[in-house]
Amino acid sequence: MALVQYCENGFFAPRKIADAFRTTSEEVARTAGLGRDAVQRKERVRSDKTQRRLREMVEVINKVEPRFGSTLMAYAWYRSEPLPGFSGQTAMQLVRGGRAKEVLDYVYAVDAGVHA
Repeated sequence: MALVQYCENGFFAPRKIADAFRTTSEEVARTAGLGRDAVQRKERVRSDKTQRRLREMVEVINKVEPRFGSTLMAYAWYRSEPLPGFSGQTAMQLVRGGRAKEVLDYVYAVDAGVHA
């Protein structure tokens, strides 16, 4: 899914992300490592931290979506599949810990045929 489909007025919109993942805005916040206020208050939704975390989550899910065939399956992978070489942590846990770049590097390496 194109990133623009998750946006509204130039910002990542938790409600649009939640609709795509068939979940709630509060769950999107939790999955991205944010508090509930971060997706409920307009000024918090537009904050740099909230937008960065939402973007990182969406980028990872978008990158793996073709391999799983659907947004929902990619979201399930993001939340539940432990990644080799990361002490059993999932992509979600790593993104929540500020390690989204490492997750994307891992995905790019696997896509390039490098066994991570």
